[in-house]
Amino acid sequence: MRSVGWWSWMLVAVLCAPLAGGCKKQGPSPEDGVGGPDGAGALGEEGVGGGGAGGAGGSSLARAQQGLSPEEDGVLRDVPFGYDSYELEGEAGDAVERNLRWLRENPRAKVEIEGHCDNRGTIEYNLALGAKRAGSVKDHLVEQGIDATRLSTISYGKELPVCSEETEACWVRNRRAHLVVLGR
Repeated sequence: MRSVGWWSWMLVAVLCAPLAGGCKKQGPSPEDGVGGPDGAGALGEEGVGGGGAGGAGGSSLARAQQGLSPEEDGVLRDVPFGYDSYELEGEAGDAVERNLRWLRENPRAKVEIEGHCDNRGTIEYNLALGAKRAGSVKDHLVEQGIDATRLSTISYGKELPVCSEETEACWVRNRRAHLVVLGR
């Protein structure tokens, strides 16, 4: 009989974590027909963008399991996104450019780009949006000359928020791509 690896238990824990919190509905969901501020995105938000930084302290999942919050003063900056968006605009462009400079100065560094969303919308929708957010950051870095083999992406959707208050300020913080240095 084959033994189950520790990573299998980690996967089970991550997938079951949302169930432990109950079924309380928080905010509008895509089923509510609530779209973005301009009426677009009738599926609702959930998870496009954020701010903060990534250091060498491990992935958001590993840090959350240790009871730690994401570093917001690390060497890499979180890339913020607008509601229901994965476009690199305004402050997001500035954060990506700063991260690009660091990656150029550290040519052996490998980075994981995590896509995060706010808690509005379904799990599935937010996972897809988080993937698009992480992908847009990766695509831009590759277009600017960073080797794609140095970059990996993952989506956490709404599952690993920076904060959990039901306020616009909190939702803005959760809409992000978080960059984590995996090694140098």
